[in-house]
Amino acid sequence: MSGSAGTPQAVDASALQARYVLLAARFNAAIVEQLLSGAREALLQAGVAAAQIEVMHVPGAFELPQVAAAVVGSGRADAVIALGTVIRGETAHFEYVSSSCAHGLSRVGVEYGVPVLLGVLNTENEAQARQRAAIDGDNKGAEVAQAALQMVSLYARLDAAELAAT
Repeated sequence: MSGSAGTPQAVDASALQARYVLLAARFNAAIVEQLLSGAREALLQAGVAAAQIEVMHVPGAFELPQVAAAVVGSGRADAVIALGTVIRGETAHFEYVSSSCAHGLSRVGVEYGVPVLLGVLNTENEAQARQRAAIDGDNKGAEVAQAALQMVSLYARLDAAELAAT
């Protein structure tokens, strides 16, 4: 699967040996399950063993940061991939959920020093969400998983450079 993120980049052994937790929101489940399939397949195709990939379901996108914090705080993941879909409705709910989710996930990644990737679609309608989650197209779950591999590799290089400097 390729998408707007371009050709998947090579990753080092640290990324292939890392533990990935994929958090999947249950709201808009049919779309999120496609994102989850894309993410899992991208990790497996890169060479990550199935045993190193854990999937957890959460009620919705709003809960993703809370569970991401619990996961990285427990030390059970080297990277978290948060997947969900928030579709605009007739109220301000869309803005609150989207903003809280994105800011919360960013905060968890910065606070814990672990890659936490945002794979939450924010779309105007269901058709846009389905297009971005299509298994035979530009699946955003796959793109986020490729970014997770790159981030784990980058963090490993940063750790190695820090160790070399001491």
